Order: sequence, then structure tokens, then C-alpha cells
Amino acid sequence: MRLKSLLLVILCLGAGRALAADPQPYSVKFESTGNKALDGALKATSQLESLRSSAPAGPFALIGRAQSDIERLQTVCESFGYYRREVTIIIAGHPLEDVNLPGTLAALPKSPAVPVQVKVQLGPLYHLRKVTLEGDVSEKARAAFALESGTPAVAGQVLAAGQRLQDALQEEGHAFARVDSPLAFEDAHDPVLDVSFKVTAGPVYRIGDISIQGLKRMHARFVQDRVSIHRGDPYRPSSIERARSDLLGLGVFSGVTVQLPKPEEVSGDSLPVIFDVSERKRHAVSLTAGYSTDLGGSGGATWTDRNVFGNAEVLQVTSNVVDLGGSATKSPGYQVLATLTKPDFLRNDQSLQYSVGLLRQNLEAYDQDAVTAGIALNRTLSSHWKASIGLTLEHEEIIQQEIVPVIDQATGMQATDSKGNLETAPADIVNHYTLLAIPITLKYDTTGLSNPLDDPTHGVRLSSSVAPTESFNSTANSSAQEGKPTPHATFLVVQGQFSTYLDLNRFGWAPPGRSVLAFRALAARAVGASQFSLPPDQRFYGGGSATVRGYAYQALGPVITGTSTPAGGTELAAAGVEFRQRFYTNWAAAVFADAGAVTPGTGLFEGKFDQKKELGCHETTAAGQQNGPALCEGIGVGAGVRYYTPIGPVRVDLAIPLERTPNSGSFQVYIGLGQAF
Repeated sequence: MRLKSLLLVILCLGAGRALAADPQPYSVKFESTGNKALDGALKATSQLESLRSSAPAGPFALIGRAQSDIERLQTVCESFGYYRREVTIIIAGHPLEDVNLPGTLAALPKSPAVPVQVKVQLGPLYHLRKVTLEGDVSEKARAAFALESGTPAVAGQVLAAGQRLQDALQEEGHAFARVDSPLAFEDAHDPVLDVSFKVTAGPVYRIGDISIQGLKRMHARFVQDRVSIHRGDPYRPSSIERARSDLLGLGVFSGVTVQLPKPEEVSGDSLPVIFDVSERKRHAVSLTAGYSTDLGGSGGATWTDRNVFGNAEVLQVTSNVVDLGGSATKSPGYQVLATLTKPDFLRNDQSLQYSVGLLRQNLEAYDQDAVTAGIALNRTLSSHWKASIGLTLEHEEIIQQEIVPVIDQATGMQATDSKGNLETAPADIVNHYTLLAIPITLKYDTTGLSNPLDDPTHGVRLSSSVAPTESFNSTANSSAQEGKPTPHATFLVVQGQFSTYLDLNRFGWAPPGRSVLAFRALAARAVGASQFSLPPDQRFYGGGSATVRGYAYQALGPVITGTSTPAGGTELAAAGVEFRQRFYTNWAAAVFADAGAVTPGTGLFEGKFDQKKELGCHETTAAGQQNGPALCEGIGVGAGVRYYTPIGPVRVDLAIPLERTPNSGSFQVYIGLGQAF
């Protein structure tokens, strides 16, 4: 081989270098082996393929690159169980052994690119004939090993079996168990291998002293109580890893590592465990911004104190400016919210959260000024389930336009026109509400994502809530309804949301995470109160990014009689489907369709939605004319682009309604961070 390489060097140097293309462009074609996974591994390992564009090569370097690929590709074949493989590389129609190849390449121009063909003859697939474990191994650990004679001799599977065996032994308490790399013996005639593993189990240990290093502001007692393992527990790496992950999940540590002593440093059967922690910076500021044509622009900041009193208490203060110039808004508003979360309230999987907030909205449906306060108990039931129960108090002033009788100031009676008809006029009705609610929420999530801005590609998200609510009597305050009491109501708000994500890689149609179908559905109902006995902000509205894209925010649903003011309803149902396709590294496109309905009665969930007149919704005649001012059901379709950043995808969507209303507009644009759902 060395003599052959020297000969190639001499021939390349002596060839007509005046005509040589340096670097020499080339193309690579791999002939399929019939094994899709192996074909992918061959291409991924080949330097001819990986360096073709990034590291151009001259004629001699191209030959050397091909020669080095031979051994790489042979190793890949062996890792898949093909030990009698043969790799052939042909450049410009010449095999690598052809002594004329250097001269041929030296005489070629830069165009066209030199064709390089890679062909792999696999030979027979080797199988395991005999599998031997040398050492003491329990039946449970042997079952985890799960490597039997007769299986293909795939290197990755053989090595993985050894790692499974070592992990199983350590889970049994053998902290320093070791499984050496297997020894393989090839049969001289048949395509079979015999493999042997040497196993050293060692003694069984229990957890000894547990200590925490690296604490600064955090209280040691709190962290010690938080650790989920205890002195005297059986040694299990999985339990220690859960304890490490749990400490990291507090949010105050940037890193948590586990230190164990060396075998020679241990005396007895107790194994001391040290958690070495690094505390994060205590304070952080994050910024948010978004835009949609219906709600306009929004922006704000959140200030976070991750460790208020030294027990991982989290204080967050968020301030946002909203409703900047949208078609469904009348003037800018604001949202201010402060929350204090105390972890490990009474038990490790439970937290207590206090909140206070201020809200101002000036929407087409109503104007709202509100002060809120609440307390909530949150519990993690399992890795997928979470629950919460709370108590909220809200005092608000809401102004909504209605059509009211005109009062003759001279007579104090309702005014009439020249024909004797009673006169009416639009007026702003001011109502004050005090709401006391007990929200109860249950959530289920199998997407494996803790950050809502991350892009889900699989799994299910489910959220359901009920909120018994008491709306206390108050007094209307307007010239039209001076001293008129607002409706007193006791009602139950029931809501449910569901979303699921299907990666088309599951069917072998695309690489993992590149092509995803996303589905969502939501339903809500207010029970125990009629449409107008509910405060306007407790009613349901359709339209916008959270329900039906393409329709402006609150544009889908009944309106107040005689006006175009959205009235809201007591029932809501919506569903959507979105196809997300990633391309290149950071870009993606999406197409979607949403549908939804809002009604002021009980027809939506009782099969009566075809009775639109009774529900206060318009009908469309055969000529396409609307008999009423409102649309209670609608479909929106659209498309968008995504750009993926380290903090989540930036989303830009354009959606149109398939049936327009005076409030809907002809299209809507949504810009934000994170997917729509």
C-alpha cells in the first residue's frame, strides 16, 4: 500500500500540471445497498461526500481522499454486521488501482465535474452464534442484557447490550459495576461471531451522607429537604438522577452535578453523595413583542427575581402595552401583573402562588378597567399531569354600547318622533362588577417541552377547567340607566382545550421533526346564566389567533341588537389544523385552516345550531345577502412562515375569512414568538 501511494505521488507530480484543474470539482454517487439506514451512514461517514463543497481538492488530494474513504466505509459496513464487504470507488471511470488515473485527472478541465462512484458489496450478514457473560449476573440484569444467539451481529446493538447490563447492575446497587468491551471471534468458514463480555459486579451499596456544595444565597436546609433521596436508601443511579433533575427544576441553579467517591475511597457499604450546584443570576429581564392587524401591536417586559427569600421563591412583575392600533381596538391599553410563587408548599410537588394585576382594554366589544387578585395551589401529579385550584377576586368597570330609549328631558317620558314611534339611540352603558371565582384546572402534556415557546413535534396537550363564579350586584352609571342594577349571577364557566402533534417521520415520509401535522380543538360554555346576565368579559367571543384566524378578534359571534358591537355568547367551539414544513436550517412554512362558532344560547352543544335566527345569528340567502348583522360561525384559512431562533420560532401568518362580516375585515396578519398552538 505504501509503495502504491508513493507511485501515485510520483505520477501526479510528473503529469501535465499546466492542464490540471486544481481544485478539481467532482460529484459523488453512492449505489444503494438496499439498506436505507446503512446507505445514510455511508454517506454521513464519507469524506468524499462531506468535504466535497467545503474543502475542494486537487487531483492528487482527491485520490487520497477516496483511498481514506475505503477504510471508513468498510468500518461502517462492519458496524452493521457485514464483515465480508468490498468497497469499490471509481473516479472518472477508473478504479483507484489504475496507474493511469493520476494522469487522467491531471488532464481534465474544471468543467464538467469529475464523476465519483462508490459501490459497496455487502456479502453475508453475520449473526451471533454464542454469547457469553463471564461473571456473576442476576437474572434481572441478564434479562436487561437481552442479547441472544441468532441475532444479527450489529456492533451498535452488541455494545448497547453491554451498556444495558452495566446500567442494570448499577440499578441493583452495584455502584462500581463494570462491563468490559466485548471480545469477538469470527468463524473461519461461516458468517457468525462469538462474543464474550467480562462482568465485574462489585459490592452492593446504600446511600450514605448527602451534602450540598456551592450554595450562596439559597438556604441549605431548604435544599436538603428538597433532595428526594435519603441516607440509607438503596443506591440507584436513576433515583440520584431524578434528585439532580428535581434540584435543577427549581429554576435557581444553572447547573447541578453529582460527585461520587472512587472505589478505593469508600469504606463499608455506604456511598456518600455530593450535589455540586451553581446558582443562576438572581435577577433577569425578558422582553416580548407581537403584532396582529386586529389587536395591533403589543410589547412589554418581565422582571424576575428567582430567589426572593432564599427558598427559591419567584417574583415576577410583567408590564405590557397592548392594543396599539388594531382594527378591533379603540385605543391603547395596558396589563400589569405581579406573581409570587412559593415552591414546596407543604410538600415537594406543590407550590402556592399569589397574584395581583391591573388591566385596561379598549376594544370594539367593550372598554374594561379591572383590578385582580388571586391565590392558587398548584400540584404536579406526575410527569404528565398537573392540577391547580385557586381563589380569584376581580373588581371591574365595563363600558359597552347598547341601544336605549331616548328620554324627553321636559316630560321625563320616552321620546317619540313625528310619527309617534318611540325613539332609541346608542349609549355607553357603564357597569361595575365584582367577581369571586374558584378556578380548578387539570393539565396533561406529553410533548416533553417545559417552555411554551418551544416547537412541539409530537405528543398531546390537554387542559380542562371549571370556574364556579359569583358576580355580585352593582349599579349601572349612565344617563340612560342611572341607578339601574346590573344583573346578579351565579354561574359556572367550563372550558377545555386539546392539541396534538403528528410527526410524519412516524410513517417514514420525512426526517424527524421536519414535517408535522398539528391539530387543536377547544370548547367552552357558561352554565347557569343567560347571555346578558354574564359580565361582558366573561362571555365568549370568536375570531383571532386563539380561535379562528382570519376573523378579527371578537368579530365572530352575535352582536348587540341595532349595533355592530360584539355581544359575546355563552357557548364557543373551535378547531384547527396546521401543516408545518421545515426547510434549510432555520426556516419553515405552514398552511392552516380554522373553524369555529359562538352562540348566545344553548344550541351549539345540543344540535340546534341550524336555528340561527333563534340564536341571534344571521343567515345568508341564495343570492349571498345577509339577513342580519352578525356571523356566529366561520372558517378561516391561511399560510405563514417561521424562522427558528434559540428562544423559539418567530411566526408570521396571513389568514382570510371565507365569509366576511362588517367586523371581520378582508384578511388578518399575525406576528409573534412561538407557534399558534
